[in-house]
Amino acid sequence: MAIKKLPQDVINQIAAGEVVERPAHLVKELVENSLDAGATEVEVVYAQGGRFVSVQDNGSGMDAEDLKMALEPHATSKIHASKDLWALNSFGFRGEALASIASVSRLTLLSKQGEKPAYQIYSEFGQKSEVMEAGGVPGTKVVVKDLFENVPARLKFLKTEAAEGTLIKNTLKALALSHIHVTFRVRSRDKLLFYWPGVQQLKERVEQVLDQKPLYEVQFEKEGLRLEAVVSSPQHTFKNSKQMWFFAQNRWIQDKTFMAATLEAYRSLLMHGEYPLAVIKVWAPQEDIDVNVHPTKSLVKFRKPSLVFQLIQQGIRQLLEQAPWVVDLFSQASEGEPSSETVFPKEAGAEVALEVEQLNQERELSPTENLSFQGVAFQQVNLPKKDSHFFKREKAFQPEESRGSVVASLKKAAFHPPQETSASSGVPQELRHFWSNLHIIGQSHLTYVVAQTDKSILFIDQHAAHERVLFESLMEQWRQGKFEVQPFLFPLTLDLGEDQVEALLSYEKEWLKMGVELEQSGPSTVSVRTAPAIVEENALGAALETFSQDIQEKGGSFAFEKAVSHVFATMACHSAIRAGQALSFEEIKSLLQQMDQYPLSTFCPHGRPVYVEYTIQKLERDFGRIV
Repeated sequence: MAIKKLPQDVINQIAAGEVVERPAHLVKELVENSLDAGATEVEVVYAQGGRFVSVQDNGSGMDAEDLKMALEPHATSKIHASKDLWALNSFGFRGEALASIASVSRLTLLSKQGEKPAYQIYSEFGQKSEVMEAGGVPGTKVVVKDLFENVPARLKFLKTEAAEGTLIKNTLKALALSHIHVTFRVRSRDKLLFYWPGVQQLKERVEQVLDQKPLYEVQFEKEGLRLEAVVSSPQHTFKNSKQMWFFAQNRWIQDKTFMAATLEAYRSLLMHGEYPLAVIKVWAPQEDIDVNVHPTKSLVKFRKPSLVFQLIQQGIRQLLEQAPWVVDLFSQASEGEPSSETVFPKEAGAEVALEVEQLNQERELSPTENLSFQGVAFQQVNLPKKDSHFFKREKAFQPEESRGSVVASLKKAAFHPPQETSASSGVPQELRHFWSNLHIIGQSHLTYVVAQTDKSILFIDQHAAHERVLFESLMEQWRQGKFEVQPFLFPLTLDLGEDQVEALLSYEKEWLKMGVELEQSGPSTVSVRTAPAIVEENALGAALETFSQDIQEKGGSFAFEKAVSHVFATMACHSAIRAGQALSFEEIKSLLQQMDQYPLSTFCPHGRPVYVEYTIQKLERDFGRIV
């Protein structure tokens, strides 16, 4: 007979391959069992890259009967009927973990319930001993030795001890981030690696576990979904996504929707290849999420993934648009005594007198003595007009003056003091005049505005700063529907797939409100007949193509705004003042005033930083004034 029923030990080893692919999975299963038992303290000890693991907790514990059943396959305290599979709030592997682990290791299980006696059971590669009384403290302790000793094929594919240890530490970090009220101790080779006492706030736990500051927390709700997130500022980034941690129903997961939504929230704030620190937690009604998709529960399915995307993107974006990192900068700058009065040449050719605080009292300078330098006179300049070669429009429709153009009006005769806008109304009160209240020193290399606070010197990239101002102004005008529309002399034709054409035309009305008239000109082509006068053809074409690809993945409204912002980011870059362009004092002052209108003015639309700060402490240290 060719078909035979597998022996139980082989069945258990197959199950173990699903549950415990490597030592980190073993640690995850054991710790999750402790958490399911209501533990508030968990201690993990590991060695040999995880081939030895001990997990001890102060949870509810087990009696003798439970202890015996715990090592049986398909045995669990968490499920009693099939309906329970869809209403799970626990974390273990639903009756497979301990039996599977015991089949590929030497396992000792010791447990005690309250004041009852403690009991112990031992298993050697699936062969169990009798349950016997033992000494112990309330809770449960599981000791696993010689993992995969009887499965050479699995053993030889383990990584080095250091690599497996790193995976174990990352797993424990995730468990600590998901269960902030639990105290964790982690030891290896008789050394305490981590001690994370339980805390009340997620932000406090993230700072504790990931050892990063400053961080910012947000809570947000949308249509029955709830978000809790802790993120870093766009200034505090990493070269990979390893500091992005995602949780659904407090389970650590790997999810493309979470990743895409988080990065979308940082759109126009990060450079290419940069990733923020982000701890994202989402809770959904049980009927809207399936946690039984993957054996290790690392993947979940949401009934409405687009709603999850919107929840994360909107929640984080609302936080970022408050620019809390600038509030921190403002707070630092406001500490100490008021600084000296700003002295700057308001007329060309005047001397620049910069008061210098007496930093080194050992020098014999009088308290009122000032140092001065001869400033370079500012030249009044007209900012360059928009290049006409960007467009191929009929001359009959070209206005004599571009007063209706947002870009032109912002650039007309240099800068003008800004009016109150809908964007500025959302600026935190403490940021309303941060940039315009800086003490302007001058312009370095005709590229960087140099200014100071009481505590630091700032170098501001004039192109990046103006680029952000233009971008935000364009976005605001778009939201208000204030655009001058012009037809193309020759329609712009886009070659797309049939699905992309259908997706693009499904938002035909929305594009038309922006002044972009679309028309299907073939099974897989679309023609653009009109567009706002300020929009460049290449930027519009690229944005429409990207939009047609994004709409199904991220939801139409977000894909549409992303496409619009891509167009405006390109236009702002082309239209902003350039490096190497001289600015007068009035022009610099007006630029800083306009930066006050937009909280995100610390980054250009492509994610480059607008300013670099050098604290007085750093200067003093570099000059040897302090050690």
